[in-house]
Amino acid sequence: MLNKFKFKNVGVIGFGAHVPTYRITVDEIAKVHEKDGRAIAASLGVKEKAVADRDEDTVSLAAAAALHSLKRVQGKLFKPKDLGAVLVGSESHPYAVKPTGSVVAEILGVGREYLTADLEFACKAGTTAMIVIASLIEAGLIEAGLAIGADVAQSRRGDALEYTAGAGAAAVVLGSKKYPWQAKFEAASSFNSDTPDFWRRAGQKFPAHAGRFTGEPAYFAHVEEGTRQFLKKFRQKIGWFNHVVLHMPNGKFPKKAAARLGVTAGQLKTGFIVEKIGNPYCASAMTGLVKVLEEGRKNQKILMTSYGSGAGSDSISLTILQKNSIGKDTDVSEQIKKFEYISYSKLC
Repeated sequence: MLNKFKFKNVGVIGFGAHVPTYRITVDEIAKVHEKDGRAIAASLGVKEKAVADRDEDTVSLAAAAALHSLKRVQGKLFKPKDLGAVLVGSESHPYAVKPTGSVVAEILGVGREYLTADLEFACKAGTTAMIVIASLIEAGLIEAGLAIGADVAQSRRGDALEYTAGAGAAAVVLGSKKYPWQAKFEAASSFNSDTPDFWRRAGQKFPAHAGRFTGEPAYFAHVEEGTRQFLKKFRQKIGWFNHVVLHMPNGKFPKKAAARLGVTAGQLKTGFIVEKIGNPYCASAMTGLVKVLEEGRKNQKILMTSYGSGAGSDSISLTILQKNSIGKDTDVSEQIKKFEYISYSKLC
């Protein structure tokens, strides 16, 4: 059982995301399969998705997001070698045996004395990385650490996932009081079960899923109950949060879960990015969080609940201490605006 614990010595000192430039519309995919693209887009609540280029993978996306996050770290005290841990959550690590984390750390110039590991738990491994990093800082083992959620999402041609499975990465640098905080990392909880709604066996290229079973007993059960568990444990009310970010497998699920939880459209709006970039798996909720940190105001409270098939949810609360928007080309909103549509033939 996870203890009720409020973090006192951990804050967000940097954050960033990377959204690939290429996009493909739901309608373009549907035409290839002789389907009604408008009807599919309406049913999913997604118009298009971000697509990785041929020379992009989880490592390159993660490194790009990490570089953005380091640019936001304030003060002259911090250097990449101050990172005591680099954890990368993904379900599309390029290698089955060879860490993504050490490659990213090498690109960043972290040095040699750091802890690293690749984490897997479908789409919530990145938020789990955040909780692990925060715990390492609170325990005094490290002063700062980097948590990344990144994916080049896989989907079989013609599968329902093909319309939404996107690509992207998000990174959050957490640090002790030694560094200037941009947001306070306050509390976290996790809710998990053995619910086989989505899986990919060793050696298989594409995942399989249980269709409609991925809804009520999987996504909704864990996102909703995980959030309620968090609120009850820490004696919070959903209305106290200015921003709520839920994992976004499509445009319909998070809105439905939000309505059941009493989350308003206004609370959901800022971090709701799925309509334009699809579901970048481990980067989904974390990219929404990065956008909220970029656009939110001082003293605003954030609640994020991720979801990973298999199945589980992490809930994390933060309070913004200062606004830090780099602006042109780097903010999530700017990256979403900068895109190039591609045809299905180029996707293949």
